[in-house]
Amino acid sequence: MSEAPRILSERRGDVVLVTLNAPERRNAIDQQMVDGLHALLDQHWHDESVAALVLTGAGDKAFAAGADIAQLRERTSRDALKAINSGIFNRIEEFPAPVIAAIKGFALGGGCELAIACDLRVCGESAKLGQPEVKLGIIPAAGGTYRLPRLIGLGLARELVYTGRMVDAQEALRIGLANAVVPDAEVVDKALAIAGEIAQNGRLAVRGAKRAMNALSRPGHENAVAFESSVQAVLFDSDDKKARMDAFLSKQKRG
Repeated sequence: MSEAPRILSERRGDVVLVTLNAPERRNAIDQQMVDGLHALLDQHWHDESVAALVLTGAGDKAFAAGADIAQLRERTSRDALKAINSGIFNRIEEFPAPVIAAIKGFALGGGCELAIACDLRVCGESAKLGQPEVKLGIIPAAGGTYRLPRLIGLGLARELVYTGRMVDAQEALRIGLANAVVPDAEVVDKALAIAGEIAQNGRLAVRGAKRAMNALSRPGHENAVAFESSVQAVLFDSDDKKARMDAFLSKQKRG
């Protein structure tokens, strides 16, 4: 039996609803999911009839609980320099139309970085966001070190990255990490409603506004991407990273 596709998409008028589809793994971001997202973006990149994308995760437990740790455990410095997750998250940030994350449950590590690469974030009451990479001996290297400070300020971003602490939906709203908080059952509908509001406006004007705000809010973006990947390349080959990920995977198997 063939494996279910990692990415599902459904056209809702002028909006495309995109679902990360690995609920049994809490939508962990693996290479198949990355490849599926690239294909989805390729499909819609030049389609000016698309007013917005809404991105969500299948199931109730997670938007995306992070990168696939088993795959991450095997990645080396060369893989870090390829910027596998960083590359797809950059494309989401640069997608011509706005992208709205609809978040239920966990958005951790790469899942949080995916959420902050989106233009807007709608959180359900169960949402938990965070960058716990340092607990695994690595850093948030798919945009977390530069996108998170842009959203919530450098001081608070440092606290969350250094401690690996999660924030709940209400704190995310208070600090500017979320744009709205609604009951879990209403998350996708709320995100689609916002996308519908966007769709009523001038299509080229919205796309132009996104390009302008991206350009003006990202001074030194290319240098930040390169530096983040270089730091991660060193950490990917460290004994501490391997030991911490082995411990995580062992605990995961037990429980």
